[in-house]
Amino acid sequence: MLVTINVAVLLAVIIILRLRRRTQARSRFDEKLTVLIVLVFGVLIAPTAFGQGILDVVVQVVQGISQSGR
Repeated sequence: MLVTINVAVLLAVIIILRLRRRTQARSRFDEKLTVLIVLVFGVLIAPTAFGQGILDVVVQVVQGISQSGR
């Protein structure tokens, strides 16, 4: 039996676990590592259909906000 793990899913779980910790318990290194993990997660998920869907939603929200300000 072959078990495969999707790296993006694994990073999502790690991000959720890291963000559940209290802010006071985090060091600067810990915060920088979390930012790096989130950036890698973004790069991995961007070319997928899910990533493109998120991009479309964000673009629509930004366009709606910019048009409501006019």
